[in-house]
Amino acid sequence: MNNHLSPYMHFKRNEWAALRNAVPMTLTSDELKLLQGINEELSLEEVTDIYLPLSRLLNYYIGNHFTRQVILSKFLGQNYKIPYVIGIAGSVAVGKSTTARVLKALLTRWPEHRKVALVTTDGFLYPNKVLEERNIMHKKGFPQSYDVKKLLQFVSDIKSGVAQVSAPVYSHLVYDIVAGESVEIESPDILILEGLNVLQNPANFNAGNNRVFVSDYVDFSIYVDAEIPLLHDWYINRFLKFRAGAFSDPNSYFHHYSQISEGEALAKAEQIWKNINELNLVENILPTRERASLILTKGVDHRVDSVQLRK
Repeated sequence: MNNHLSPYMHFKRNEWAALRNAVPMTLTSDELKLLQGINEELSLEEVTDIYLPLSRLLNYYIGNHFTRQVILSKFLGQNYKIPYVIGIAGSVAVGKSTTARVLKALLTRWPEHRKVALVTTDGFLYPNKVLEERNIMHKKGFPQSYDVKKLLQFVSDIKSGVAQVSAPVYSHLVYDIVAGESVEIESPDILILEGLNVLQNPANFNAGNNRVFVSDYVDFSIYVDAEIPLLHDWYINRFLKFRAGAFSDPNSYFHHYSQISEGEALAKAEQIWKNINELNLVENILPTRERASLILTKGVDHRVDSVQLRK
């Protein structure tokens, strides 16, 4: 711990890894390959040192959550079960999705065998047609590009114990909402909600004091952090990998980027990063970091160097 005035306890990587406390590894190398993102190598060491201690901590919190519900059920004289919601936020290209998938896999395999659902807020973006009508296509991923009313209704239903809740489906291939498709979330014990802006509150948004935010429904929040130069490099590398892979699909929204020179593609990636992703990070995402229950700070190669846990 560095500063007794800080709201966080600070752990170096080795200090955090020691908190694993002999929790067994339940994932294989082959399973990890399926969980990692296109631009990062996820090692067993990373899961052992970072994610096993985190899953241990979360299992304690979640267990306490359901113990309180048993007490409340006895008091009310009726069954009372509300899912535990974990929010994961951070920049584009920082590895939020990988963190979410790893935690889902680990939390599912604890002896309690809890049912874990994972939903990304991408599905709650407005369709491209709406973004174009509102002339905010260049602000995709910014707070105003989301159907906040629909997202809030979804999280509110989850927290109200609604047995089955639908979430829209987003396709990164066509870069749009898939019309008529949805994913059904049925009575989860745990919901992991991953997205750019899940930690926003009135302090980070120009809105009245009575506005309700997704963060109001989150029980534990994680911010995946990295220095902006690293995020820039990860985004550019990911863009170029997509250009050589997914963008080559004629159905891809970004197919035209596979038809231009690598130099032109690199210049376009730099433009998108500077004018959209970095701007959104600085204006909307980064200001929410200190609201998180836990901050994972990454260094080179997506390796978590330190962890901050709110006291």
